[in-house]
Amino acid sequence: TGLNWFFCSLPAATTAVYKQWIPNTNFETASNWDKGRVPCARDVVHFEKDKVISVFVRSPHALTDMYLPLSGEFVLAAGAAFTAFDGSWDPGCDSGIYMRFADAEHHAWFDPALWQDVLPSGELKAAGPVFSVDEERVPCRHDDVIFQPQSSFRVNTDSSQPVIHLRSISVMGQELNTPSSWAEYLGGPSAPLQFHGNGTLQVTGTGCPDKSGCACGNTLDGPRICAALLRASGMQCPEPACQNPLQPLGHCCGVCGATINLDFTPDFDLQKYQDRLVQELLSQPKYAGVQMAISKVHKAQPLLGALPRGAAPLIQIVLVDDRAGGQAGTAAEQLAADIMESIAQHGEALGISSGKMEVATGSTASGQVGSHPVSRITVGTVMGLLFSLLLLGGILFLYRKGKLR
Repeated sequence: TGLNWFFCSLPAATTAVYKQWIPNTNFETASNWDKGRVPCARDVVHFEKDKVISVFVRSPHALTDMYLPLSGEFVLAAGAAFTAFDGSWDPGCDSGIYMRFADAEHHAWFDPALWQDVLPSGELKAAGPVFSVDEERVPCRHDDVIFQPQSSFRVNTDSSQPVIHLRSISVMGQELNTPSSWAEYLGGPSAPLQFHGNGTLQVTGTGCPDKSGCACGNTLDGPRICAALLRASGMQCPEPACQNPLQPLGHCCGVCGATINLDFTPDFDLQKYQDRLVQELLSQPKYAGVQMAISKVHKAQPLLGALPRGAAPLIQIVLVDDRAGGQAGTAAEQLAADIMESIAQHGEALGISSGKMEVATGSTASGQVGSHPVSRITVGTVMGLLFSLLLLGGILFLYRKGKLR
């Protein structure tokens, strides 16, 4: 395809976004050039002829020469343009050099480092006590995705899933939140220049319909996510301060602290329960430095006879803290104990049927496991045991009387 040159008016950014793509292929971004600066008038600009690219240009530029790719586009903001350098003096550009545009092919969709959480307004979300396990740091199936307005990009969608589902995608300030609007965009000239790879993005327009939460849906791409995260460290996780670190579902490396797995009823509300934990427990001064991740996950169950039982949904709470050495994970352990005590007292009213805690700290030689069912389950268990004892007693009595052989 030929190179598309066009001007466009840029509408305002849309709302209701959740995760925002960080890299761009803008002409004015210094890191997109091999010399670490934007080209000036005496420079010769070179785009690789076989690299497909979309480049956003904000302002006018004079250049000595420019080599263009065979397939690509320049998206020109109002007033942006390219002109030939007329030889006049350009301050700050005394000697021209050869400048190459960076290769954007390696920017992968499933690299958590290339995404950031944003507020519905599009502003960067402030850091707080709630974090996400690694698989949930990239867009999940019910998330909103935004590519920054007045910005171009290229992203590799290689995936172990045939289809990557999303609630909406915002490009150039336009929110595409229906299957038809997304299909129309994919049929336009820009989409093939922006998205490449074997994964197909699909917009559904629907958020999570379950108040107990929805699993992220990135499990199949978990190895791809971890490979991207650990590439810089030679595929090695940091050495934890505890001997037997915990391995939360959806997280790449072991952690010191605590995990709690909750079984829930139809009355459970994930967002309300998260808010309750933050307001009543995490906000306490003694838990400063403790961070929590909470989400619905699917945990594979052991075999029952010869038939697999599939994956059961549960609520996973991961608690970590900023303590070091022998104290690593101890604040998270105390918070986990408080959560378990609250479950024992109020779990039934909150829609929690049982909770199981596991701990690994710098002061423990091995993980500690605790389990707390709510009162309703406890009574049922006791009644079941009493019934079993009575049944066994009756059988023994009949046997001794000669009624059973």
